[in-house]
Amino acid sequence: MGSPNFRHPVTLAKELISLDDISGGRVTLGIGAGGNGFDATVLGQAPWTPKERADRFAEFVPLLDRLLTEDAVTESGTFYSADEARDIPGCVQRPRLPFAVAATGPRGMRLAARHGQAWVTTGDPKLYETGTAAESVAALRGQVERLGKACAEIGRDVTELDKILLTSFTPEKNAVLDSLEGFVDFAGTHRDLGFTEIVIHWPVQDSPFAADQTVFETIATEALGRLGR
Repeated sequence: MGSPNFRHPVTLAKELISLDDISGGRVTLGIGAGGNGFDATVLGQAPWTPKERADRFAEFVPLLDRLLTEDAVTESGTFYSADEARDIPGCVQRPRLPFAVAATGPRGMRLAARHGQAWVTTGDPKLYETGTAAESVAALRGQVERLGKACAEIGRDVTELDKILLTSFTPEKNAVLDSLEGFVDFAGTHRDLGFTEIVIHWPVQDSPFAADQTVFETIATEALGRLGR
């Protein structure tokens, strides 16, 4: 996962090109503006405000896009700069490896529309503690609609982007992994909203991601068949 909290586009681009080469072109970059967690202060700085994170993200993503698609890049930005940064021979995947852009606000949505091959959301964070499943579905429907509008503004077909939902951050939390039937119902509902991928966490006991390993494995092996895939 790429985050401006602790990465710079120039060094990240070089790392990504190496990973893309080593993996034979099987890398997708998940990238977001970062949050207020431990990664916000790991380099010793004070956490940025939401506006500061958004400002940096708006500069970070386009520069990283250029670094991964052009042989040499010079750019003087407010937060990030490059001076004859050379990234030859570039990515195995052309024109570059895919970006999965995490975004819920309008500026992030526009970045996802312009630079993303996928869009990522965890849902509405305001609903995490006390929201209902119905409220979460309504919020996600609104996010998908806003992504569609952001794509329309630049003449892009929103169906070109995969739409990825990270579970365990919606009101259902890990109840998604309580049973195969429960997961299939959850995934079907969100597939109807337009989501193409549902990401579930590997069970980690004595953590917020605790779940039954057997149920998890059943979901992994049987859910797609139950969804008609």
